[in-house]
Amino acid sequence: MSKSPDPKSDRSARDIARHAQRMKSTRDHPAPSPLRGISTFGMVGWSVAVPTVGGAFLGLWLDRVAPQAFSWTIALILGGVVLGAFIAGAWVSKEGGER
Repeated sequence: MSKSPDPKSDRSARDIARHAQRMKSTRDHPAPSPLRGISTFGMVGWSVAVPTVGGAFLGLWLDRVAPQAFSWTIALILGGVVLGAFIAGAWVSKEGGER
């Protein structure tokens, strides 16, 4: 006569298999690091700040060298902000596409 399988050991095997599957899934698809948000925030800040400050310095120089009826400094600061926003937007959309 054959013994029927023990229901308790069958449940343990299912629990072990489910646990192993969860571990494999976690290993294959790790959660993003909390530091990733901080680095994204920093990258967006720098990508806006650098063109803005560069535009300000270039504008100050142009105001001395080639004066116009408008302020080169203000125009190039605004241009730097717009350029920085485009750079930041492109970087965020590229990074967001990884998931």
